[in-house]
Amino acid sequence: MPATERSAQLLVALLAGAAAAHAVAPKLFDATVPEALPGTARAWTRGSGVVELLLAAGVAVPQTRRVSALATAAFFAAVFPANVKMAYDWRHRKAPLKALAYARLPLQAPLVLWAAKVGRDAAR
Repeated sequence: MPATERSAQLLVALLAGAAAAHAVAPKLFDATVPEALPGTARAWTRGSGVVELLLAAGVAVPQTRRVSALATAAFFAAVFPANVKMAYDWRHRKAPLKALAYARLPLQAPLVLWAAKVGRDAAR
């Protein structure tokens, strides 16, 4: 399998896994939804899980990979405020948990860049 295809399939797995996690453990994700957003945290959790599943399906199909991967990059950027909220909320937790929350912040940029690269590398 070529590296570009392997990268796309790994992105599919990440998105599908995240979608499953939203369905299996929604309370963890509810807590990261910024209060400024309208509606309930659970609605945002469910909605983001559905979006991740749709993005995974789109990236999995070569004909829709380009647009879906670029949409994934935008999605990864859009959920960054949830990571900021988690880091803020966990600032008083024990060091390992606080480190985990803080580590998510700089990791978002490589996710955005990875999805954008999968989009650029997709057949046009």
